[in-house]
Amino acid sequence: MVTQSQDPKCLVVGNYCHDVLIKDDAVLAESLGGAVSFISATLDGLSVPSHCVAKVGSDFAYPVDHQPLLIPSSKTTLFRAHFSSKISRQDRVLKRVHACDSISSSDLSFNSKFDFGLAVGVAGEILPETLEKMIDLCGLVLVDIQALIREFDAVDGTLRLVELKQTDFFRLLPKIGVLKASAEEAPYVDVEEVRKWCCVLVTNGKDGCTVYWKDGDLQIAPFPAIQVDPTGAGDSFLGGFVAGLVHGLAVPDAALLGNYFGSLTVAQMGLPEFDSRLLERVKDEVERRRLQCLGCHMGQDDGLNFVKPLDHEEFHTVLSKAK
Repeated sequence: MVTQSQDPKCLVVGNYCHDVLIKDDAVLAESLGGAVSFISATLDGLSVPSHCVAKVGSDFAYPVDHQPLLIPSSKTTLFRAHFSSKISRQDRVLKRVHACDSISSSDLSFNSKFDFGLAVGVAGEILPETLEKMIDLCGLVLVDIQALIREFDAVDGTLRLVELKQTDFFRLLPKIGVLKASAEEAPYVDVEEVRKWCCVLVTNGKDGCTVYWKDGDLQIAPFPAIQVDPTGAGDSFLGGFVAGLVHGLAVPDAALLGNYFGSLTVAQMGLPEFDSRLLERVKDEVERRRLQCLGCHMGQDDGLNFVKPLDHEEFHTVLSKAK
């Protein structure tokens, strides 16, 4: 397996956050947030070495393994997620209270290249120049659409989404490898057009996810979970997906691994803690599949293998038993 002593294979770019979860005006929990925290937790758990570039203010309250850049003149990005008991699903209203500085291209000064880059901003901290620099530094760039289409009300911080075509990021789509969006975000992306340029992953909670590419699409099965908190589920999905690619899995198996870690995350409040025995069982199975798939090149598109392995359903069964 890949060990942390090796050079980082993944560059993860996005700010850490302070998250406050509020239900019916009562604070349920305060925790470390930001996509970079959920993704790095998943990558670390699956022994994928990574380097994170994130910014925080002097008020940053949590110890982390991947140290951020400290901006003394700024506050750490803070989100409040408001839930209501009056609705049956764990829907939320997300508000940004304040935001730390954006990450610029000059913050990505590296002499070496990375196999994978993840642009995972949550509060507007990814700039077009940042993404362009990542494209230069990384073999395959994966982007969470929320980094590109989120806007926040200047008065109360309420989140709204804008059409991807209206942003300065749209011109860069042919240069990225994978674009990830939730079912709620997908309408702001012309999936049928974007799939001609890159792979599109659309996550749909309890219904799993769909993988789109220029020659086809696949529905990937979910893993049942009792949802406690949806925060970070999409981030953990993306972390699991990238870990699968790093370990040589075909895209369908990598997406299944993403669904798996998304299901583990929604079952916990805030940043998840993964059971070490479960992680070892998952890593053993991923390694077995990696060795089995060595030399498999059918169905590749820009280095990604979209052919569903014959034992894909068996992989789902093994992961379910580990859980």
